[in-house]
Amino acid sequence: MADVKKIATRVGYGETLVELGAEHDDFVVFDADLAEATYSATFKKAYPGRFFDAGIAEANMMGLAAGVAASGRVAFASSFAMFAAGRAYEQVRNSIGYPHLNVKIGASHAGISVGEDGATHQCNEDIALMRTIPGMTVIVPCDDTEARAATRAAYELDGPVYLRLGRLAVPVVNDPETFEFEVGKGIVMREGTDLTIVACGLMVQAALGAAELLADKGVSAEVIDMHTIKPLDEELVRASAKKTGRVLTCEEHSVIGGLGDAVLAALAENPVPVRKLGVRDVFGYSGPAVDLLHEFGLDAEGVAREAEELLAR
Repeated sequence: MADVKKIATRVGYGETLVELGAEHDDFVVFDADLAEATYSATFKKAYPGRFFDAGIAEANMMGLAAGVAASGRVAFASSFAMFAAGRAYEQVRNSIGYPHLNVKIGASHAGISVGEDGATHQCNEDIALMRTIPGMTVIVPCDDTEARAATRAAYELDGPVYLRLGRLAVPVVNDPETFEFEVGKGIVMREGTDLTIVACGLMVQAALGAAELLADKGVSAEVIDMHTIKPLDEELVRASAKKTGRVLTCEEHSVIGGLGDAVLAALAENPVPVRKLGVRDVFGYSGPAVDLLHEFGLDAEGVAREAEELLAR
């Protein structure tokens, strides 16, 4: 992985907004005093007349975005996940979700990999919150290529979308020349027969690394990039689970209410042994992102360890 290009998914989000701005004149971008961090500042520089900074007032920003969307335009609203999904939850639910408006939420700096910003900013609950809003699409791209495709897909999709983006630069594992993205359709990154690893976000790279470690021990792991948490690709989950007989879910999010629970629900009628890897009902703490991911078992070694424990059951 050392020679692989690393880019944060928030970068692809911001740059794709600029590309969309050149192609369409029916959308505007909002931010809440974090445009440099969310990379929506790239759109601001290109189209200052279509960019609005709401200041440190995320709930108000969601209301403004809802108003623009209600007028027939598309609005992108950007902030940290903790503020976009947490502080502004009521506005997202009532002003955006309830009327099913075309507001696309670019939620950056999600998960433990926020690092030194600590527990108050490490949002590990946002997927759970957004999944519960009727009609909300939840997408967690794993790399720059997927983030760009997901941003475009969000623009084209009718209704609200929650795009979960990261602070940390991560390896680009998808070829932009051949990559195909479809909302609600997971991607088999590696085929296997002994167990299925379903991952999202930067855990896809961890799962691929774990599959290599497991292969050295004679274990064949299937790796699925489940970029869309809602609607979940239940058909793919069931087919893979039927083939391998065991499923490990991996997410940089609480094990409560996220990808793992979505997969469990999909397998409820035809259950197989399932193990959930994520943040286990605790708050994070300040530290270097890579070290924290290792501490919480959210790296290739941690995924491989969980897989071996699942196989030993």
